[in-house]
Amino acid sequence: KDPHAQPIAWREPVSATITKPVDVGLYEDGTPVLVDILRRNVLIAGTTGAGKSGIVNDLTAALVKCADAERWGIDMKGGMELQPWAGTLHHLATTPDQAVTLLTLAVTMLDQRAAQLAALGVRVWEPSQSAPAIVILIDEYAELPPGALQLADSIARRGRAVAVSLIAATQRPTQAAMGGNAVRSQMDVRLCLRVRERRDTDLILGQGSLTAGWDAHALTQPGTFLLSDPEHTTPQRARAYLITDEQVAAHAARHAVTPTPGTEPGAVTGGPPPGGAACLIPNYELHGPSGAAGALWDALNQAGPDGAAISDLMAETGMSRPT
Repeated sequence: KDPHAQPIAWREPVSATITKPVDVGLYEDGTPVLVDILRRNVLIAGTTGAGKSGIVNDLTAALVKCADAERWGIDMKGGMELQPWAGTLHHLATTPDQAVTLLTLAVTMLDQRAAQLAALGVRVWEPSQSAPAIVILIDEYAELPPGALQLADSIARRGRAVAVSLIAATQRPTQAAMGGNAVRSQMDVRLCLRVRERRDTDLILGQGSLTAGWDAHALTQPGTFLLSDPEHTTPQRARAYLITDEQVAAHAARHAVTPTPGTEPGAVTGGPPPGGAACLIPNYELHGPSGAAGALWDALNQAGPDGAAISDLMAETGMSRPT
């Protein structure tokens, strides 16, 4: 009897921190599939209909419970996949221009964190509620424009120490689709669903994987996959949890967030994000920041094209110069 013959009902994740593994499904012997994603880039790949969106949903459902992690989203299907999670995402891009803007912001924050670590003489960013890890979910990675691919490459190569990482879903991670070998080689965690051709197994999991028994072409059920990462080095079939649209909506509603003031893409580019406010969370537009952050926001909005002096901002907000 095939233990994966029937879909496996989703169960709400228990962990509330990104420092613990994420549970995304069950192996054939019934043990959970636990994946460490802190400071790791994740690749999810497989043919159309193999179940990539289901795994993205399972990972997102776990991440939204983590108070020490920010979720950013890029959905190159125009929002079809990630829109149900919009209330739990700190930023959501649904167009090529917005994707570039969001990744530009991520690279800027990466550089800022690296500078902070260097100033403190520390090598690794430890996530907390006030200084969370940043996980960027990208659906249909191959559809990113060239500018976004270059930015993603930079994040994949430099983001580990500062806890900025990628979760990329794509049908076939060819060199052309991934924008070069650099990003693919930086994917520490690889979830391979059903593939159409045998050679695609090596393309996703690495050269020689098919010969070593990673038979992704033989997977039959939607959501069945093989996991390769530092903790999982032998082929073992697994199946992802099936989370329904109703469960996604209810879970997202329970864990909706408001992004940190001043970190929307427009704050980095010097103007509104391309395409309007689709990159921003509606909660933020409705309520805005409060307290000292609200005073800072108001002062910056009232500043002219030359900006505002730091001394004036300190006086108006009560914030210190380092802040």
